[in-house]
Amino acid sequence: MQRPQKRSLTLDGHRTSVSLENEFWREFLHIARERGQAINALAVEIDHARGTDVGLASAIRLFVLAQALGRPFP
Repeated sequence: MQRPQKRSLTLDGHRTSVSLENEFWREFLHIARERGQAINALAVEIDHARGTDVGLASAIRLFVLAQALGRPFP
């Protein structure tokens, strides 16, 4: 297992970065492709749903986990 890598995203016109493990990043990309969405569009959805207590990287991990378990997010 590798350390999380910093990835760049654009949310609502603003650049940001998240640190994610390769496994989570690959699955995040896969989910976006399955939905026919750009990765930034999916990140915006997650960002808007996450609330203020959870960082974006953690929210993406929780989203990927929810998808894997067939559960709604959040």
